[in-house]
Amino acid sequence: MRAMVLREPGRPLRLEERPRPEPGAGQLLVRVLACGVCRTDLHVVDGELPDPKLPLVPGHEIVGEVVAAGPGVEGFTPGQRVGIPWLGRTCGRCRFCLRGQENLCDEPGFTGYTLDGGYAEYTVSFAAYSFPLAPALDPVGTAPLLCAGLIGYRALRLAGKAQRLGIYGFGAAAHILAQVARWQGRRLFAFTRPGDRDAQDFARALGCEWAGGSDQPPPESLDAAIIFAPVGELVPRALEAVDKGGTVVAGGIHMSDIPSFPYRILWGERLLRSVANLTRGDGEDFLALAAQIPVRTRTRTYPLERANEALADLREGRLQGAAVLVP
Repeated sequence: MRAMVLREPGRPLRLEERPRPEPGAGQLLVRVLACGVCRTDLHVVDGELPDPKLPLVPGHEIVGEVVAAGPGVEGFTPGQRVGIPWLGRTCGRCRFCLRGQENLCDEPGFTGYTLDGGYAEYTVSFAAYSFPLAPALDPVGTAPLLCAGLIGYRALRLAGKAQRLGIYGFGAAAHILAQVARWQGRRLFAFTRPGDRDAQDFARALGCEWAGGSDQPPPESLDAAIIFAPVGELVPRALEAVDKGGTVVAGGIHMSDIPSFPYRILWGERLLRSVANLTRGDGEDFLALAAQIPVRTRTRTYPLERANEALADLREGRLQGAAVLVP
């Protein structure tokens, strides 16, 4: 099979011919139909996340088709459509797993980081962490739901019942989250790179009543803000934008250092918290909700061998919506 492989963080991916993997106990062999390009992939490739498996096939927003099942797998058949997310496995025995917080597992496996992912023609996944998908779903349109959608949904839940919701960084996750939040009747305020009028127009088209640069204050105080851009200096700005009792949620796995800020902008029982990974329950709940709304993703497709170009477009902010690789 062909795969795009990371040999050294900070260097471009290499197109390689590799043996097709074989499913082990509890695993599925999956033919990749589409794989979204997530900002977390960018952090892995650029060396901003520590200790990736090397060599590594990145990618964790995978829609594919079951080819074969390993020993002990039940409930999946060849030809069945599945989704493979970031959370690839958990230990099931640490204190976090035992109390229903598998997203905080002490010994996890992450697709496209510590486990080979979907920048390839085939991949393997643990069946217990793979989501059955309806065969009629468009693989390209569905792929971004597997992380951008899931993490956005978890961040939205952590924001509570906020009616006035700010979103910092209007990329793949935000354009999905906006559809969910508007369907729930929330008011949305979008913060983009300063001067990025295209992104601001995109946000307004998705129901944001105000869109401006991240260096601007919103027209009124917010109940909560979610930060998707990996920019630490946005944390104090978001704290200043939320009202007393408000919540700021950092929705990424990596962020530049947060600068010092005066206590007064945290005071007033404002809450600052992060999102870590996802649970299988998040996936089941969100995928059902996305079908009900229904969520429509905006995508730009790239052939597998142009994965470096897709990562560069994401890095430079040249995308509206999500990039998706199609082997």
